[in-house]
Amino acid sequence: MESVILKTATRLMVGLMLVFAVYLLLRGHHEPGGGFSAALVTGTAFALFGITEGPKRLRQAIRIRPEIISATGLALGAGSGLPALVMGKPYLTGAWWSFNSLVLGTPLIFDIGVFLAVLGAILAVLLTLEEN
Repeated sequence: MESVILKTATRLMVGLMLVFAVYLLLRGHHEPGGGFSAALVTGTAFALFGITEGPKRLRQAIRIRPEIISATGLALGAGSGLPALVMGKPYLTGAWWSFNSLVLGTPLIFDIGVFLAVLGAILAVLLTLEEN
């Protein structure tokens, strides 16, 4: 589309949506949110960008094939359970590490894996629909 208003609004909206997706991803273990909802918001941002700029610019913006994104997410999700096995606990039991006041755990790694797996699937469908 060649609307200046739409292109300007899209730049603003895509940026805000991506920031909101990061917020959803990071708060997902303790409160509503997480990898799935963050991926849906991110996918919607890419859809808006694709509608406004076209499939060629969308593919340039993504830079990584959606299949690789999904495969990386699946590997992260599956791998997030391995630290528990190393510690002699059941697979996917949460493990936590603290660095000063920062506390990180395997549930965040799992959420990032879900985010990437879902986002890769959304992008694959989106690119297929826009290019055909």
